[in-house]
Amino acid sequence: MKQICFRRQTAMAVMFAAFCSTTCLGQLTVAPADIQKALDEAYDKFKDLKEGKNADYIKELANVDPNIFGIALVTTDGKVYTKGDITSMVSIQSVSKVFTMAKVIEEQGAQAVQDKIGVDATGMRFNSIVAVELQKGKEINPLVNPGAIAASSLINGTDSAAKWKSILQVQSDFAGRPLSLNWPVYVSEAGDNLRNQAIAHLLKAYGRMYFDPVQSTDIYTKQCAINVNAKDLATMAVTLANGGVNPVTKKKVVSPETVMHTLSVMATAGLYDDSGIWFYHSGLPAKSGVGGGLLAVCPGKFGIAVVSPPLDAAGNSVKAQKVISYVVEKLHANPYLVQPK
Repeated sequence: MKQICFRRQTAMAVMFAAFCSTTCLGQLTVAPADIQKALDEAYDKFKDLKEGKNADYIKELANVDPNIFGIALVTTDGKVYTKGDITSMVSIQSVSKVFTMAKVIEEQGAQAVQDKIGVDATGMRFNSIVAVELQKGKEINPLVNPGAIAASSLINGTDSAAKWKSILQVQSDFAGRPLSLNWPVYVSEAGDNLRNQAIAHLLKAYGRMYFDPVQSTDIYTKQCAINVNAKDLATMAVTLANGGVNPVTKKKVVSPETVMHTLSVMATAGLYDDSGIWFYHSGLPAKSGVGGGLLAVCPGKFGIAVVSPPLDAAGNSVKAQKVISYVVEKLHANPYLVQPK
């Protein structure tokens, strides 16, 4: 039943792209003071919330300060609004999958990603081996671990160093500044990523791995350990909202067509097992990571992000979900909320 529901979400995402072309384009019409007010209210409303806990299956993540709490919103005309701690760094984790996926689409085309990886939500856990086995490596997507490792293997480059350089560069281009690796997190993850290595070898057995499986897993592990703050994530989100052009740096990172396909997968698989619940309430494509970051995209209007490490049972930041939902409601930014004429 859950698999059927996720397939329905996929169909919904296809309609989403066309829908946003008429309802979520153009500059944000809300006054700047109202945007800041919404962020201020959200911060004050949820700053003392104590729900959730840091991810602890990656040892270094358990040591991250759980009190980090920062909100950033960047509009498509490059205006930046912030509240709270926007300088403390956390590892990007699964949020990175979005931008590696976008790079692969840009390099090889949307059809190649559909054919070589898949774009359907699996209906199973983000690191499920069963999902790979049942579909023989097909019908996965780049926002779960198997598809993300496959995406890393597809990045152009003759060796692992070239592929990693390309991934780090595209993540930096989306963020609008040079990003760097959090070495303690990388070392912690690399020493305990046997499950991901097993997934990569299983994909290779089914002909769905396109570079050395061990090296591809290492590249993927590195990309998850990139350091970001809330402003970085909001800038990455607004670059998607702006059709692939970073509105802060003015650099074209990817094409509008790449963004269109990327947002569709985010809509159906961006928040792990709760992707459908999130999209049901917010209407915005989003992506979370177990480092505590969560970003969401309102196409044509803004990108918003929150960093707060304590997670719920599905692996999504508790405060981030509540803050973004609150701001979306206050700004009337859900593209599916249409007032009759």
